[in-house]
Amino acid sequence: MIKYFLALGLLLLGLVGLTFNAGAHEEHTQHNNASMSVSMAFDAHDKLWRASVRDGFVEVSASTDLGKTFSNSVKINHTPQKIGADGEARPKIAVSPEGYIYLTWTEALKKPFSGYIWFARSVDGGKTFEKPYIVHQDRSEITHRFDALNVSADGRVTVAWVDKRDLIAAKAANKPYEGAAIYYAVSNDKGASFLPEQKLADSSCECCRIALANKPDGTVVAMWRHVFEGSERDHMIAELPAANKVPDPKRATFGRWKIDGCPHHGAALASGGEGERWWGYHMAWFDGGNDDAGKDATLFYARMDGEAWVSSPARKFGNMNKQAGHPTLFAAGENVWLVWREKDAGKSQVWLMKSSDEGKSWDAPKMMADASGAADYPLLLLNGKALFLVWNTAGDGLKVMPISEIF
Repeated sequence: MIKYFLALGLLLLGLVGLTFNAGAHEEHTQHNNASMSVSMAFDAHDKLWRASVRDGFVEVSASTDLGKTFSNSVKINHTPQKIGADGEARPKIAVSPEGYIYLTWTEALKKPFSGYIWFARSVDGGKTFEKPYIVHQDRSEITHRFDALNVSADGRVTVAWVDKRDLIAAKAANKPYEGAAIYYAVSNDKGASFLPEQKLADSSCECCRIALANKPDGTVVAMWRHVFEGSERDHMIAELPAANKVPDPKRATFGRWKIDGCPHHGAALASGGEGERWWGYHMAWFDGGNDDAGKDATLFYARMDGEAWVSSPARKFGNMNKQAGHPTLFAAGENVWLVWREKDAGKSQVWLMKSSDEGKSWDAPKMMADASGAADYPLLLLNGKALFLVWNTAGDGLKVMPISEIF
């Protein structure tokens, strides 16, 4: 067992760039001078918005030349905070169709692994930002961390996060409880306020990002790493239910990876099919395997209709000898793009695969870019009719690369 965890720790060190100890969870809310971990979004006027962290502040800036230059940054929080800005934890940014700009971030509190989820918005296209506020009504100094942000086409704003209030309650009652929980809050007034938070599921993994996507009707769907019986760290998927409805999570992956700890390696999710042709979801994720040396660790892609896989088995991708990890997905009609990061000879690389038949078959993967030094995870962003690969690197700066005209 000791041999297994040592080998796994070395594997995950390369995959996420963070020290990992089985049964423990590292503090990923660094109070950095500046962080490589950024979030980005295009608005309807081709402006690229960036959310980043510097000196304890969430900063927002914009570019009108595809990332070559950015405007002066605007500080969003009024006083410095210890903000999650590393790997799976980072500020989030989204732009609504009418140009409202939304931000979320995690503030780390004094107690280990505790935090609050903050929210801020601009209703004038980024000219000014309103005073930030905490999304959740529970203000206990416990885990509210790893925020995820979604804005539906109708302007509804959803924020989800990892929450440990139920673990604390179970311990106080001397009852067993695995992992944490997934909570979410919804704003029906475009971020002016949020309804009281609701629980989506118990027993989530503690430190993996939550993937959010929308069905064609606007329904928000979440996918997260879950703690199943025997500490199997596979994934769940669930639609966020309408008011007064009970959530109905379904198991989405079946690697049966057993590990007493969180791998800090969340999944990617995209809706499959459009309008009346909607059939389910595209999914991509990491599985560590159960061998002592970590040689069975793999990235997987699969299609799911909400109840079961559309095709089986799941497809392996990426070169695990080059620490392939942290995939992201984008789907439009029958086209699906999948990108991920690898490392080779001291350089980080971004690789891409495309499917033209809704993920049933894939073109050969190709390397899109490489960079020396530190590098963030790649992003896929839609700007009008064009899809862009966006990658933040220390050595070469921000790379914004057109991938395809998709419509």
